[in-house]
Amino acid sequence: HPGRAGRGSSMTITGRGPEQQSHGVDTVTAIINLMLALGQVGRRGGGYGCLTGQGNGQGGREHGQKADQLPGYRSIHDARDRTHVAGVWGVDPGDLPPAGLTATEMISRIGEGGLRGLVVAGSNLVVAAPHAGEVRNRLSDLDLLAVMDAFPNETSELADFVLPVTQWAEEDGTMTNLEGRVIRRRAATPPPAGTRSDIEVLCQLATRLGHHHRFSYAGPEEVFDELRRASAGGRADYSGITYERLEREPGVYWPCPDTDHPGTPRLFSDRFGHPDGRARFVAVGYAPSAEITDAEFPVMLTTGRNREQYNSGSQTRRIPRLRQSRPGAVLEMHPELAGRLGIAAGAPVVVRSRRGRATFTAALVDGIRPDTVFAPFHWAGDESVNRLTSTEIDPISRMPEYKLCAVHLAPPSKGR
Repeated sequence: HPGRAGRGSSMTITGRGPEQQSHGVDTVTAIINLMLALGQVGRRGGGYGCLTGQGNGQGGREHGQKADQLPGYRSIHDARDRTHVAGVWGVDPGDLPPAGLTATEMISRIGEGGLRGLVVAGSNLVVAAPHAGEVRNRLSDLDLLAVMDAFPNETSELADFVLPVTQWAEEDGTMTNLEGRVIRRRAATPPPAGTRSDIEVLCQLATRLGHHHRFSYAGPEEVFDELRRASAGGRADYSGITYERLEREPGVYWPCPDTDHPGTPRLFSDRFGHPDGRARFVAVGYAPSAEITDAEFPVMLTTGRNREQYNSGSQTRRIPRLRQSRPGAVLEMHPELAGRLGIAAGAPVVVRSRRGRATFTAALVDGIRPDTVFAPFHWAGDESVNRLTSTEIDPISRMPEYKLCAVHLAPPSKGR
């Protein structure tokens, strides 16, 4: 809208597809290069953004939830960042671990001489992780599997212990959206009896491991105040954001270095994060995906979402109206490809990759390439598309290549 964004402004907004490839960092870098070349980065209503797959996906990263991050987008590899965060936590910087494993790498380490126990919080790995058939086998090899979740799912079925925890509508806290705006989140309904928040579970676990003095939070506001201290001076500086401000303001944008600061609704409006204030282009070249087609697997499969379902489906597959609207996984394919393979609309089709097989219902659509098929990842069992996907990862982000794998398609009579 020219009146709001300014004449000539434009944005590129993507889902997770550009990232979830073996060269996802290169893809995202190329998009940023394009927006820089067009003069859109720092412009009101312009730039690049990625819509994460879950609520508060942005805020979780700013808390330092990944094993290679510290709060505020501080780097676990940077000595100054480690010293700052260690001071907030009251530990020696040398006691902070190096970068840890990603979820995909952790699963690959399960087994003799490797990882023996796992706590899974709010993730249905048996459906959502790549090479899902092997994931089920590896989880079964653990000495201990504990699952923290609000709903039973295919992963909790394998667990030794299931810890029922509150879901988003039952707890207070904050969320951070795509534009870096921190907003207050309030419980809408009390949780069921016997349910605890994630904070309570983690504090109890720390107590039983002998670290109660470091995990004695009374609630989410105390955790948030620690984030404010740990992120102070970092790229995502929350130090000037308080619950009191969030109660009276419609959200506060980071970086916000003190309580008198108005927040920063738009990054890079005056300068970029280099000493001279200028941006840098980063050259990238084309590289093929980790898995390419051949005579045995001649078609590329990509995965994604349906409107009616959410992530691994452990919540939405329970709702009758959504099940009725989208009762199962549908494989979208071009009529030309279907004609060559003898597959009719509405017929079952067996899809096989180098890792496993799944069965879907065929849907013929003109809006897809004849050499590519699409399936959603919300279903389990024989309809689980992640039985097919690869564990190849980007060398920088360590993100699995969910979006591309080579497959073979056939009617059931020929697909075994």
